[in-house]
Amino acid sequence: MLDAFGPLVLVPVFVVAAGAVWISGIRLSYATDVLSGRFGLGQALGGLLFLAITTNLPEIAITVSASLSGELGIAIGNILGGIAIQTVVLVALDAFGTRGRPPLTYLAASLVLVLEGTLVVAVLVVAIMGSQLPPSVIFERVAPGGLLISGLWVAGVLLIAGARAGLPWQERGEAPGGQKEPRGVARTKKEQHARRKGVSTPRVVGVFVLASVVTLAAGVMLEQSGQAIAGWIGMSGVLFGSTVLAAATALPEVSTGMASVRLHDYQLAVSDIFGGNAFLPVLFMVASLISGQAVLPQLRSTDIYLTGLGILLTTVYIWGLIFRPRHKVIGMGIDSLVVLALYLLGIAGLIAIARG
Repeated sequence: MLDAFGPLVLVPVFVVAAGAVWISGIRLSYATDVLSGRFGLGQALGGLLFLAITTNLPEIAITVSASLSGELGIAIGNILGGIAIQTVVLVALDAFGTRGRPPLTYLAASLVLVLEGTLVVAVLVVAIMGSQLPPSVIFERVAPGGLLISGLWVAGVLLIAGARAGLPWQERGEAPGGQKEPRGVARTKKEQHARRKGVSTPRVVGVFVLASVVTLAAGVMLEQSGQAIAGWIGMSGVLFGSTVLAAATALPEVSTGMASVRLHDYQLAVSDIFGGNAFLPVLFMVASLISGQAVLPQLRSTDIYLTGLGILLTTVYIWGLIFRPRHKVIGMGIDSLVVLALYLLGIAGLIAIARG
C-alpha cells in the first residue's frame, strides 16, 4: 500500500505509527489492569488469555497484516525478534527502575517466574523442532509444531496459574529479601486510583476499545511502512522485523514495566515480559491460517538464530532469578549486563548471517 512512496513519507508514517502504538499501548495496559480488577478476572484462564491478547495487540496486528500481504518474513522476524528485544526491556527496567536498590532479579526472585521463563524456552524449542519437520506432515495448512506450541502454551498457563495459588515449597516459592508488596499490587493500585478519581467502568471500557482500535491500526501502519522502508534500504524483512519493528512494538512494555517497578511490583514487571514472550510463538498458528501456508517449515537460518538468541537471553534471566546476584555492575545486575552484551553480539551475528 505504501510501496509507491519515498522515505520522506515512509519514515514519518513509521514514527507516527510507533508513537501511536506507544501511547495507545500504555492506555490499553492501564484499562486492562483496571478491568481485570473490576471484573475479577484474576488468574483465571480467561483472564490470562485476555491479558495475553491485549498486551500483544501490536504484534497481532503486524502478524495479520504481514500474513495477508504475503510478507511472512516481516511477521516471523517481528515475533522472534520481539521475544529477544522484549527480554532486553528487563535490562532497562533493571538499570533505570531499581536505582538505590538491589538488582531486578534479586527483588523479583520467585519460582513462579522461573516457571514462566521455562515456558518461554519450551515454546521456542518446539518452534525449532517444528521447523525441521517435512512438508508431508502438514495437514490443512497447519504444521504439527504450530498446534503443539498453542497446546503447550495453554497447558503452561494453567500450570502457572496453579503455581501462583501456591507451591509445595517453603514460603510458597518466594525468595527472602525480595519485594515486600504482594504480586499484582501494581494492578490493584491502578484500579484503586481509577476508583478514587471516579472513573466509571463504561469509561474504562471506552478507553479500552479506543486504545485497542488505535493499537491495531497503528500496528498495521507499522507493518506496511516498515515493509516499504526495508525494501527501500535493501534490508531483509526478517532483519527489519526483528530489530527496528520489534523495538517499536516493545515501547509499551518499557513504559508499563517501569510503572510496575516504580510501584515496587518487580515480579509483575518480569512476569509481563515472560508472559508476552511465551504467547508470541502462538502467532505462528495465526499466520499459518491467514496466509494459507504452514509458517514453521519456512523458518530460515536467521529465524532459527533468533529463536536461539531468545532462548539464551531468557535462560540468563532464569539463572539470575535462581542465583539472585546482589551486586550491580554499571548500574545493573550482572545478569542484565550479560543479557545486554549477548543481545548486541547476537544482533551483530544476525547481520552477518543476513549479509552472508
